[in-house]
Amino acid sequence: MSLGEKIDKIHFKARSNKWLYYFSIFCRVALAAGFIPSGMQKVLGERFTVLSPNHPMGHFLDAFYQTGYYYTFVGIMQVLAAILLLIPRTVTIGAFIYLPIILNICILSWSVRFDGSFVSAPLMLCAVLYLICWDYHTFKYIFPFHSSSSHINLPNKKKWKKNFHLNFLQVFSL
Repeated sequence: MSLGEKIDKIHFKARSNKWLYYFSIFCRVALAAGFIPSGMQKVLGERFTVLSPNHPMGHFLDAFYQTGYYYTFVGIMQVLAAILLLIPRTVTIGAFIYLPIILNICILSWSVRFDGSFVSAPLMLCAVLYLICWDYHTFKYIFPFHSSSSHINLPNKKKWKKNFHLNFLQVFSL
């Protein structure tokens, strides 16, 4: 069995569990709720937060605010990513727009040891990576290890497994 077929099998098994489907909806809504308020503040030209310039994160955010158009652009992209996550047909593109923004926030938070998003940014990063994996079937053909001849349809909602796994990794076992 090729690597592409193994990944397809794991993806099919995950997509056939209704609890993972509900978790993907939760991730979409939670991620959108995290970016809409902060993005709108940037679009409206307001400061995202006020921290002391003595703190490295406060110094960075002040300089970020002073950039002008770039500050607004990041806000527009945050709002766009959040809206795309809420629309079922555009979740994948929304997740791919969300990914570099939250990765940047995560690295920044860790590098300046900012307690405000020290935990939330990595959790948001994990959630967006989950959504990208959840929609693997929409972009799997760009990978070199995936042959175009192997095609597995997504499971029908009527055939979803309703069991809740306490051991999350048990879902992905072959």
